[in-house]
Amino acid sequence: MSNLFEAAGLEKGAPRPLADILRPASLDEVAGQGHLLADNGPIARMVAAGRLSSVILWGPPGTGKTTIARLLAQHANLHFESLSAVFSGVADLRKAFEAAKGRRAAGEGTLLFVDEIHRFNRSQQDGFLPYVEEGVVTLIGATTENPSFEINAALLSRCQVFVLKRLDDAALETLAQRAETYLDAPLPLTQGARETLKALADGDGRYFLNLVEEVYALDRKEPIETAELSELLQRRAPVYDKDREEHYNLISALHKSVRGSDPDAALYWLARMLSGGEDPLYVARRVVRMAVEDIGLADPSVLTSALRAKDAYQFLGSPEGELAIAQAVVHMAVAPKSNAVYVGFKAAMRAAKETGSLMPPAHIRNAPTKLMKDMGYGKGYEYDHDAPEGASGQDYFPDEMKDRPIFYNPKGEGAEGRILERLKRWRELRENRRGRDS
Repeated sequence: MSNLFEAAGLEKGAPRPLADILRPASLDEVAGQGHLLADNGPIARMVAAGRLSSVILWGPPGTGKTTIARLLAQHANLHFESLSAVFSGVADLRKAFEAAKGRRAAGEGTLLFVDEIHRFNRSQQDGFLPYVEEGVVTLIGATTENPSFEINAALLSRCQVFVLKRLDDAALETLAQRAETYLDAPLPLTQGARETLKALADGDGRYFLNLVEEVYALDRKEPIETAELSELLQRRAPVYDKDREEHYNLISALHKSVRGSDPDAALYWLARMLSGGEDPLYVARRVVRMAVEDIGLADPSVLTSALRAKDAYQFLGSPEGELAIAQAVVHMAVAPKSNAVYVGFKAAMRAAKETGSLMPPAHIRNAPTKLMKDMGYGKGYEYDHDAPEGASGQDYFPDEMKDRPIFYNPKGEGAEGRILERLKRWRELRENRRGRDS
């Protein structure tokens, strides 16, 4: 297609992107959001009941948030007023609210669509409250960030939150077919290249149609192969913000994949973070935590591996040093797992707070002075190395703690299997000694 805009019947001076030309004209044309817009979906039920409340639309870019807001205004016969928190300030908000009050006095309602609403600060968000409560505006806020973190609780409590999904292959295929129908020409791509084009879009419908438009602009007669397509179209970086929710979602996915002993998933999430621009040293720090939290003494070498990976990265830098982090991640994923030290330490911390300032038993107290020795400090202490089994069986808890707690309970995985056997024998020695001494 040599001239997309001529094909669309437009003058060259007034071009419109394909994504705008193909914008859905009804809610049932919105692709990929059936969980909200199908007959049993919450937005569909709201429209059917004729009761449109204020909502927050939360989802990735290019999933239809603006389109849904426009269509809701049409369904509810409301004036559509649009603001972007990126470009608007307090003066723009005042102007929008005053205009809405004027329309209300004339018997017309207003749907106020605020794109990137999370970019308004707390006080600006508070400014919406009286107008939403009084019904001056029906607010539709759009955000790519988690509303729980970015939207004031007071405003959030007055809105329903609907989560939009990134577009899957089926939804993107629907958009591709609409473009082909509109332009009356098949996409000049092999099937493999067609699948690659969808993958390049990363679930963003608007970006996908921009890519489709670029493909048509190439004016190719023969189908383009996958390898050539990758060269012709520049791929954008995956959506990833190191300061927001996606950062925590991906590091959580990496940690849980390691804990779940899946090296392939762990490598995937590691690669996602690094390709998104995450600081490798941040990942390395989390890897050290995984070593002590989820493997522990089941494989003590894992902690050494994690620390050496950090050192190797600092020595080599990117990208060479990232391989050392990947090696540590795989080592941990395939290692036997135990959180026994982690659980035991938390329990010991709770016990320490509950028991206050209990003194150690006298026989293991330090006795540097004669007075202390006269008071019985150190009396009866037995040097464990001299005991027949290298363990004397003496009691090391405060005398006031009658029930001797067990904080560290090895699960028997990996090296902890051998530790478990030794602990059983040492605990027997202490039990026997307590029985003799009582």
